[in-house]
Amino acid sequence: MRESSGSGSIVFPQNASLSCWCIPRVPPCKRDFLPDYRVWYNAEVEYVAFLLGINVGRRIVKMAALAALMESLGYKDVQTFLASGNVRFPSGKTTPSALVKTIEGALKKKFGFDVGVIVRTVGELETMQKANPFKGIKVTPQTRRYVTFLAEKPASPMKAQRLTDEYAVLKVTPGEVYSWLEINPKMQTPDVMKLLGASYGKKITTRNWNTIEKILA
Repeated sequence: MRESSGSGSIVFPQNASLSCWCIPRVPPCKRDFLPDYRVWYNAEVEYVAFLLGINVGRRIVKMAALAALMESLGYKDVQTFLASGNVRFPSGKTTPSALVKTIEGALKKKFGFDVGVIVRTVGELETMQKANPFKGIKVTPQTRRYVTFLAEKPASPMKAQRLTDEYAVLKVTPGEVYSWLEINPKMQTPDVMKLLGASYGKKITTRNWNTIEKILA
């Protein structure tokens, strides 16, 4: 099988039985289902793993050590970004939940403490970028554009709303929360993190939108 250039269509081998190429239907609510035929044919898909709560206090994970750990697990072309714990890598024959289990287990064994991991495909991040969730936001030196990744769908999600003159939740999806802040004496990044944690619990991680753009560059 190959993908024809330009058209986005799939070309099947000659004499192939059509039934053997059927892709099973999977409910869209399943997080492990990726709308990408490569997953079903065990082709490589690029992922990004976001680590939760590292390099705070004694929970130190150096990015060089993280890259080495990922390579020891058999992943190639590993790239890390910033000290907040963001690693991009290709993998085949797996699912996001399987990756989370593998990486969390390896981190625990290597560093001696639990580190939560949230995984997204590069394709998902590119879709987020194309949606331009911060359209219309004037960026100043005080502007912070946040995307908060959720490990699971919240029971009572926060609604998109302006909470103060300087902070607003712009968009909420089952997997992400997009928010905006103008840094000021009354409200800064730690205050936003506390607010998001109170609404969504501890199994979340927030990144500056600039970080996502660097990962996708």
